Amino acid sequence: MAAPNPIREAFESRRFVYFVELVASAKTTEDKLAEMAAQLAQVPGLIAAGITSYAGGSAGHDPIRVGEIAKSQGLTPNVHLTCVNHTRQELIASLQKLSQLGIYNVFSISGDYPLGTPEAPATADYDVDSVQLTELIAEMRQQGFPFQISVAVSPFKYTEADCVYQYLKLEKKIAAGADFAITQLGYDSKKFRELKRYLDERGLKTPVLGNVYVLPAGAAKKFAKGEPPGCWVSPELLERVTEEAKAPDKGLAARLERAARMVSMLRGLGFAGAYIGGTHSADHIKWIIQRSDEIAGNWEEYAEEISYGAKDGFYFYDSPRPAPKPREFSQKLMDVIEPANTPKPLRSLLHGVLGWVDKHPSMAHALERAEYSFKFSAFGCQACGNCVLGEMEYVCPMTCPKSMRNGPCGGTHMGQCEVFPDRPCIWVKVYDHAKSANRVEDLKTYIPPRKRELQGTSSYINYYLDRDSRPGHSEPLIQITNLQPAPVETK
Repeated sequence: MAAPNPIREAFESRRFVYFVELVASAKTTEDKLAEMAAQLAQVPGLIAAGITSYAGGSAGHDPIRVGEIAKSQGLTPNVHLTCVNHTRQELIASLQKLSQLGIYNVFSISGDYPLGTPEAPATADYDVDSVQLTELIAEMRQQGFPFQISVAVSPFKYTEADCVYQYLKLEKKIAAGADFAITQLGYDSKKFRELKRYLDERGLKTPVLGNVYVLPAGAAKKFAKGEPPGCWVSPELLERVTEEAKAPDKGLAARLERAARMVSMLRGLGFAGAYIGGTHSADHIKWIIQRSDEIAGNWEEYAEEISYGAKDGFYFYDSPRPAPKPREFSQKLMDVIEPANTPKPLRSLLHGVLGWVDKHPSMAHALERAEYSFKFSAFGCQACGNCVLGEMEYVCPMTCPKSMRNGPCGGTHMGQCEVFPDRPCIWVKVYDHAKSANRVEDLKTYIPPRKRELQGTSSYINYYLDRDSRPGHSEPLIQITNLQPAPVETK
């Protein structure tokens, strides 16, 4: 029998569920977090709390520790596990620790890039991305760890590349083992409807929770500037919230009512539940749930009202799509010399030749330097030794600040990078190239993590000698054979 899990059981019952986001801010003491968790655990219908990590790039409490506190107070934790500055082995260790604590619900996310200062600029290392982390957790599940995996998706993207890639990446996450998804923050009913239609048309039954953020004026001002990454509020909504804040209650009643209307809308659209953030007050959460029940019949009216999208923004089903850009000569050339397209007889010959070169270190090094010289000037190559240019339409993933290999993070805004907002996100070029080659569907291909030990070696040697990590040729992410899940209580 499987270990009891209120989240899994709620989805199996097909009832509309409620989560709350518990922000493990460094400013909040553990005693206060325990008090909040105890109060939230008493809210009827509330089944779990998302325990944040590095919210907005700022370090807070260890989410595993806060998850342990929440569990001790009777509140089921869904612990955020981020890839930022964690190696694969560290992630495995965190998952083992969660298992030992009897915590089996994990939110698999890449994580915001850490905040820095002019005196101490931020740096970050992403050994895996969120799709690869989902795959890792699923592999541990196959070894007996009863994890329930949630993932993020943002339909609130208003350029073609950003929007389509969010949906492609969600499909990758589902294929990798995700059990349910949670949207990022947004106030556009048309985008909520779009996401639901996209999944329904593809027969994907994965439950999705819609994000319902209780929006005060201060947060609205930050979100309107794209802070933190992935959060956005339209000028029209900012204006409305700012006006509401002039009331004697500083807009509290208005924002609670908006949250309740969003919950009723999500239920009407067929979402599996609501993920409520922006408040830790048990009384607020209880009021939102009760109020949403009272007004459930008016959800279509609220869908018309809660429609704060980007002016002239892209919508998957309604917006015209520009014709693909003509393919560049370099793309056509790379299609010819891409190793995956090598004819079988030539492949066998190259295997022999490069095997001989590999036995002569000076020659292997010279080949690597020649390869690097060409690829650096053409693609910004970082000599990772695990080249996947063919799968990424000849855009190097190592030029992404997060080294993403399976699609953009959720922090892109209008095609611009989360980390360097003055630069285009590299995945816009990947999408444009794929579109011009009629290969957008191929972007669903799962790309495994690179083998870091191959850094500085020739990717051609590694490819033809089958040493690298690439689609169709990868090793399990779990390399430890003595993983033992903790004993669990069964029904």
